[in-house]
Amino acid sequence: MRSIKTIHVISAHAEGEVGDVIVGGVLPPPGDTIWEQSRWIARDQTLRNFVLNEPRGGVFRHVNLLVPPKHPEAQAAWIIMEPEDTPPMSGSNSICVATVLLDGGLIPMTEPETHLVLEAPGGLVRVRAECRDGKAERIFVRNVPSFAAQLDVPLTVDGIGTLTVDTAYGGDSFVIVDAEKLGFKLTEDEAHSIAKLGVQITNAANAQLGFHHPDNPDWRHISFCLFAGPLTEGPDGLQTSAAVAIQPGKVDRSPTGTALSARMAVLHARGVMKTGDRLTARSVIGSTFSGRIVGETQVGGRPAIEPEISGRGWITGIHQHMLDPSDPWPSGYRLSDTWGAR
Repeated sequence: MRSIKTIHVISAHAEGEVGDVIVGGVLPPPGDTIWEQSRWIARDQTLRNFVLNEPRGGVFRHVNLLVPPKHPEAQAAWIIMEPEDTPPMSGSNSICVATVLLDGGLIPMTEPETHLVLEAPGGLVRVRAECRDGKAERIFVRNVPSFAAQLDVPLTVDGIGTLTVDTAYGGDSFVIVDAEKLGFKLTEDEAHSIAKLGVQITNAANAQLGFHHPDNPDWRHISFCLFAGPLTEGPDGLQTSAAVAIQPGKVDRSPTGTALSARMAVLHARGVMKTGDRLTARSVIGSTFSGRIVGETQVGGRPAIEPEISGRGWITGIHQHMLDPSDPWPSGYRLSDTWGAR
C-alpha cells in the first residue's frame, strides 16, 4: 500500500456522538497556547479537510487532535474539529478523549477512580473517571465557566415568525428554543426536521442577536441551536429532553455536554437551579448526560456557573487514514446531499 500521509486514529463515541481521536501522524500546530494552535488548525484547513471530508470523514464525525499541553497542571491537551467549527470546548469530545486516553493506555488508569486535568482550547477541564476492570465506565468533566447571555429575546425566523429565545455559553455558544412550542417531541423520527430548522434558527440568531464572549474576543458567533424539552422532576433532580442542531445540518446523537452546561446556566440565571442541583438531559436516541452545578463564578464580570457533566464513552476501532499519491481528491470532498447547500 502506498501512502504519502498516514494518520493514526482511535475511534470512539460518547453516548452516540462520534469523537475520533488522532493519536499519531500529525505534528503539533504552531502557537503559544492551545487556543492559538486551534486557530491555526481552523485557518489552515488542511488537517480538517483530510479527516472530516469524505471519503475519510462525514458530516456525522468529530475528530480530536491530541497535542502536548501548555498548562503545567494538564496531562494532555486536545483540539476539537467539528464539521464546520473548531470550538473552544465540547462535552462529548472531552468524554471521548478521556476514554481513549484511559482505555487506550495512553495515561495510566487507577481503579476505582482516575483523576485527570485536560487542556481544551477554551481552558482547563478537570476529569474524574469511574474505572473498573480496565474500562473507564463513566467520565465526569468539570466544564469551563458557563453563562447566560440574553434571556427572552425576540428572534424572527422566516416561515416560522417571531420566537422568544435565550442565548448562552457552555463551552460553546447556543441559541435556545422551546421544543414544545415548535411542535417537537424530540424523537428520532424528527431528526431531519430538527436539523434543518435548527440551522435556520442559528443563522437567524447570528444575523439578529450575535454573540460576544467577554474573555475570548475570537469567539463572536452562535454555533448551535438547542431545542430544549420541558423540565420534569426525576429521582436525581430535574430531567429534560434535548436536541442540538449542528452546522451544516445534523442532530447531535448525544445530549450535548456544552448544551447541558448552557441550559443549566440559563436555569441558574432564572433562579430555577442553584449550586448542587442536577439536570439530566436525554437525546433523540435515548442516551443521557447528567449535569450538576458545582459552583458559581464570573466571566468578564458576568455571573456564571461552574458546571460538571458526565456520560459514557466507548472505543469503536483503530484506523490508519492514508493518502495514495495518485488519489485525485487529496483533500476529500463535500456534497450537498449530506453537507447541505454551501
